[in-house]
Amino acid sequence: MALSGPDRKLCRMPRKRTGRGCGSGGAMAAAAAVSEAWPELDLAERERRRELLLTGPGLEERVRAAGGRLPPRLFTLPLLHYLEVSGCGSLREPGPGLAQGLPQLHSLVLRRNALGPGLSPELGPLPALRVLDLSGNALEALPPGQGLGPAEPPGLPQLQSLNLSGNRLRELPADLARCAPRLQTLNLTGNRLDAFPAALFLPGALPLLSELAAADNCLRELSPDIAHLASLKTLDLSNNQLSEIPAELADCPKLKDINFRGNRLRDKRLEKMVSGCQTRSILEYLRAGGRGRCRGKAEGPDKEEGRRKRRERKKRESGEGADAVVDEASRLLLRVLHVSENPFLLTVRASPEVRDVRPFFVGAVVRGMDLRPGNALKRFLSCQIIPLGRREVKAKDLVRQLQLEAEEHRKQKKRQNVSGLHRYLHLLDGKEHYPCLVDADGDVISFPPITNSEKTKIKKTTSDLFLEVTSAASLQICKDIMDALILKMAEINKYTLENREESSLSDPESDAVCGHGLDPKATPGAEVTGSTPLVVEQVRVVDEEGHLKVVYPSKMDLDFAAAHVTVLR
Repeated sequence: MALSGPDRKLCRMPRKRTGRGCGSGGAMAAAAAVSEAWPELDLAERERRRELLLTGPGLEERVRAAGGRLPPRLFTLPLLHYLEVSGCGSLREPGPGLAQGLPQLHSLVLRRNALGPGLSPELGPLPALRVLDLSGNALEALPPGQGLGPAEPPGLPQLQSLNLSGNRLRELPADLARCAPRLQTLNLTGNRLDAFPAALFLPGALPLLSELAAADNCLRELSPDIAHLASLKTLDLSNNQLSEIPAELADCPKLKDINFRGNRLRDKRLEKMVSGCQTRSILEYLRAGGRGRCRGKAEGPDKEEGRRKRRERKKRESGEGADAVVDEASRLLLRVLHVSENPFLLTVRASPEVRDVRPFFVGAVVRGMDLRPGNALKRFLSCQIIPLGRREVKAKDLVRQLQLEAEEHRKQKKRQNVSGLHRYLHLLDGKEHYPCLVDADGDVISFPPITNSEKTKIKKTTSDLFLEVTSAASLQICKDIMDALILKMAEINKYTLENREESSLSDPESDAVCGHGLDPKATPGAEVTGSTPLVVEQVRVVDEEGHLKVVYPSKMDLDFAAAHVTVLR
């Protein structure tokens, strides 16, 4: 069934029914003024939060009053794992103390601000940082002391994703690879670069780099040493000033996707190919002699054989042997759709009354599931106000009814303990109010942690689902459970897609219950095909005033160590 509006509300449910329903005084004054200016910091400290987002129309004035920097108080929150400050035209530099004050920071997002021309002081060392987004600023150069961090020892030893797009960079730091040796994704789109530093392509410099994007720059040459990027899968150098494509590009053992559109190549046949042909065809053309330098035929079979041997050696050295790596076709793909990219953004509003019952909540929308073949639905569901399979009922009566059912079931089965959804009833013992999830129509669609609603019952034809996890213990527990659930969904979906032809659609009893079905929408990447990832849409949870409490999945969520899972962000 469809949920008819973009907003959901997590609120308390009354027990009676499930409705639709200068001296010391001067110092104290100054401290109060600072506290009033940054209430988000007070809240983050009081609730020991690990995520903090600063944005909105009032932010610019407060940062300007702080001298164009972030407030020093921010760097006294050592528990922060995720920090985002975006859309602030008065933020010129982060300010001193970030590296020392936020040692556990995993993700730092400072996009669409006014950082530049450099970073003073430099950001690192940040030993735990994995994601750094500095896109949409005014950075012109990142020299030593005003850049990302030191090279010896590495200032960003765990950094996996670096986004520098939309700046004014004319050159990259020569020691970038030494500063961030575990980099996997590098986005340089929309700068003024005319060359890559030679050290970037040295053998072993960036052994994990799989995505390199530098479109819309002024690049004039691509070094043949790019072949040393043994893990490179995606390369986007469109809309530059390249005239040649080095033959050695075809020696990148894992390269799957290239984009050279918008470059004026000397080899006109190659120029036509990059505008309309698949990557495989372009790479085969390069291997066969087309180089963009019109000298392929003169090289002869000996050099081609030498290149073939080098490619095989690189595959062995990068662990691409049959026994070393999970085959690409067997990988599980998850694509995260950011709130800024989603025209159907879903927001959950949490009422203050729910804090005493189920204070922690995360949600996500997953699109592209195929539950039709065989027992896919049964594998996904175990159990689940009108309750699922029940008539509309008051909350108090529902709990009493479930308790009686639980006792009767236990007696029939001659067991010591109850099972199914009945095992969770004790979590509401002694509670004055019951939590519930209400949709935009005012209908109760979930009664956590007990059951979901008949209105959103899942069927075999359901492909888009709204997931929610609540906890009375901690937000991290919610996230961990949601991570595990989405991973399981990806595994089930992969299995059902691979076995679709062998599966049967003749199991009507499987139209059971759990989760919330959504009407399919034209979501990018949501088509159900064997090579298409599951799309996980971010869901925001806000308080009654609209202040952000949590967004899931953030860049630190869905961080799977499993080799067979790829998360596209």
